[in-house]
Amino acid sequence: MNALVNVILAVQILAALVMIGLILIQHGKGADMGAAFGSGSSGSLFGASGSANFLSRSTAVLAGVFFVATLALAYFGNVRPAGVGSVLEVPGAVAPVQPASGSASEVPSAPVVPASGAGQIPTK
Repeated sequence: MNALVNVILAVQILAALVMIGLILIQHGKGADMGAAFGSGSSGSLFGASGSANFLSRSTAVLAGVFFVATLALAYFGNVRPAGVGSVLEVPGAVAPVQPASGSASEVPSAPVVPASGAGQIPTK
């Protein structure tokens, strides 16, 4: 399960990075980096509008891949492990039984004196 989440996360990051690159290469609306690569010329491989269609469609496909990867990560992030119930449903540990008072195994304890020295102050 952890390996699958890692693969989906890698696909999502790669889709986001490639999508950013494709958006910057497209010509127009602030993404003028595409003019440096000749995407605005009519003598390109795809023709005058072919480049715009290819870049637009590939960006749309990558956006779909990104959204599907996001939904898959959200699903795997919210899925609960099977067989685990509430803490209240699990039986707790049994407390050890205390020996009876007056038993021979009981060790007498020293008198309790407060650490602040309040037990040393004489009272009237």
